[in-house]
Amino acid sequence: MRPSATSLTALNKALRQFRRDRRGSAAVEFAFIAPLFFVLLFAIMETALVFFASQVLETGTHDSARLMYTNQALNAGMTQSQFETDVCNRVKVLFTCGASSGSPNLTIVVKAYAPGAAIPPADLAVPIAGGVFTGKSAYAMPNPGDTVLVRTFYQWPLFVTGLGYNIANLFGSGGSNQQRLLAASAAFRVEPNGS
Repeated sequence: MRPSATSLTALNKALRQFRRDRRGSAAVEFAFIAPLFFVLLFAIMETALVFFASQVLETGTHDSARLMYTNQALNAGMTQSQFETDVCNRVKVLFTCGASSGSPNLTIVVKAYAPGAAIPPADLAVPIAGGVFTGKSAYAMPNPGDTVLVRTFYQWPLFVTGLGYNIANLFGSGGSNQQRLLAASAAFRVEPNGS
């Protein structure tokens, strides 16, 4: 059974109208572009947030290190937990840290060297081995005139890594739980006057 000529004509007319009709074409075009647009948008936002968090950590580290530089920590007999609390209070806008949070993400290393001694290159290395953070907290109260190295590390969680954008440098077991290690350092010579 052959289709009638009127039905073929009607079908051809409907197809021509469909090709000329532009209503909804923007929605279809956006549907093609939207996934790439949102991946790029989220990648930009995550990168900006990582840079901002890194700057907050750097500022908090320098502000807390100044307590040692000016001998305020020595005069107050500041302990390791007090120093960690001071750093946490300065960075708590973006970071969860401290004993109350139960977060082991913040690691603080304070090392003192005799006046004029060089800082060993091993103390300056980033403590990552095989995608795992290997740093341990350390604390040495400096004396006036000592050279001091204060380093803070924070394991920042990443969210956009599942979309193909990955700035992680720490990987959990099996490549899951990807994080970015943020690091901040302050090196200085403690003021010679202890008062």
